[in-house]
Amino acid sequence: MKLTLHSAWRASAPYRVRIGLNLKGLDYEVRPVDLVSSQHQGEAYRTLNAQALVPTLEVNGRRLTQSLAILEWLDETVPEPRLLPADPFDRATVRAMAEIIACDIHPVNNLRILRALTGLGVDQDGRDAWAQRWIGDGFAALEPMVAAHGRGYAFGDTPGLVDCCLVPQVYNAARFHVDMTPFPAIRAAVAKALDHPAIAAAHPNLQPDAEKA
Repeated sequence: MKLTLHSAWRASAPYRVRIGLNLKGLDYEVRPVDLVSSQHQGEAYRTLNAQALVPTLEVNGRRLTQSLAILEWLDETVPEPRLLPADPFDRATVRAMAEIIACDIHPVNNLRILRALTGLGVDQDGRDAWAQRWIGDGFAALEPMVAAHGRGYAFGDTPGLVDCCLVPQVYNAARFHVDMTPFPAIRAAVAKALDHPAIAAAHPNLQPDAEKA
């Protein structure tokens, strides 16, 4: 199976997919997409992904988009190790936790929204306050779920779908100077996850297109 991931080093959604691919132990080629220069808006990338978003995963020439859909496809095609638990109730809980991040937190803080805020005259402090508000609200909902269901990782005692989403979102929270003090369960789960070699290898700083300080 030939896998090509069209990715942007610091973007949350491809970061999730890198974690999932790594946890599955799959080899894949990373093809960087420069979001800052709006490469994703060009005709070449739009032929791969009509929505002009990252990631796009090419699988033997076929294309998959939307990070959660890709991660669920991975679980269906490469069953072990599991990203979703076997029990239907637990699977629904894991999906709810992941969707708090992927549907409620991330979309209102991604690059296109930040650029729209800039276009409306919102300065950096205002953009940070915007991100802090929505990340904080989402984490406040997620914190008791991680506390209730986590046993080292965000759900259970092995890394899974929630960790794929949570690790990148906490990385973004640091970029926006979010106070993580109220979220000890989230902090502990992410610290545990970052010690896992597959998750550590997905870190933005280790990507071929990472900006060097």
